[in-house]
Amino acid sequence: MPASLPRIAVIGTGGTISSLGASSLDVLDYPDFGRKLSSEELIDRFPETRLVADPVPITFRQVGSTAIGPAEWLELRALIHLTAAEDPAIAGFVIPHGTATLEETAFFLNLTLGVTQPVVLVGAQRPASALGSDAGMNLVNALRVAGAEAARGLGVLVVLNDEIHPARDVVKTSTYRVQTFRSLDFGALGQVDGDGPHFYRAPTRAHMPDTPFARRDLAAPLPRVDIIYSYAGADAALIEAAVAAGARGIVSAGFAPGMASPLQFAALVAAAKSGVVVVQSSRATGRVAPRRRLREVGIVAAEDLSPQKARILLALMLTTTTDIAEIQRAFGRY
Repeated sequence: MPASLPRIAVIGTGGTISSLGASSLDVLDYPDFGRKLSSEELIDRFPETRLVADPVPITFRQVGSTAIGPAEWLELRALIHLTAAEDPAIAGFVIPHGTATLEETAFFLNLTLGVTQPVVLVGAQRPASALGSDAGMNLVNALRVAGAEAARGLGVLVVLNDEIHPARDVVKTSTYRVQTFRSLDFGALGQVDGDGPHFYRAPTRAHMPDTPFARRDLAAPLPRVDIIYSYAGADAALIEAAVAAGARGIVSAGFAPGMASPLQFAALVAAAKSGVVVVQSSRATGRVAPRRRLREVGIVAAEDLSPQKARILLALMLTTTTDIAEIQRAFGRY
């Protein structure tokens, strides 16, 4: 292997990309009845990975990503920091991850990592054992991106289906299609072709390692923040239940352009008055502006963050402040 290949830590968490089904046609039941490869086994299954990088396998978890949440994010963050400190030759990180919560893990790391190396999350829509699996090429492309000098300074990236997306914007849009990950309002940052990665735009919002979260000791559990979905005729019951359960924050996934039902809105205002920090987001895409109605009742506008990403930013902000003005500024910054 040429000495010029970049040394990339591959921190496996499980997910479809590492899954083996019952047969090459099992693209449906493998999450429940198959098995998941370790990071080393995944690299060995796709030896082409060693043609584009010097991969260093590290197994963090072997689970579906529905089992990965804030506690695991904090462990993963610590593992990345430790690996970077102990092996200065590491040029980048690739994190094979299930697609269900991949965008949430990516955004948390995008806000909290303190490393300068590129960090790339990668998944697959078809298990590694499937006919026509996208796992191998996605993994190869993620290694190419993690080892590219052009990827530095762009924050955490997500690579699937030959596309490079920013952690802040990307969202899973389809249950089974390989083109599931999209940055809906602003588009991908670039693409990966046979001659390597090509970038065409860069994120402008603050991201790792240049955030205050990256320099902060973070400990589990993070403050509880619940998401309440709006639908026609929704009442206050779920909001009241979240408050009773001890939520310090609530994200309202409202109707576009960011409105809850009348009964929900009244309950959100009451929650805000009681000291719970409320963020209004949209169940659709696009920006929720800090308009007068929200400002007057002390509700934060989520800007264009999805409800699940607004929850992450709010939880991080609640580790140090409940000041509504400061939290609103953060939603305009990240």
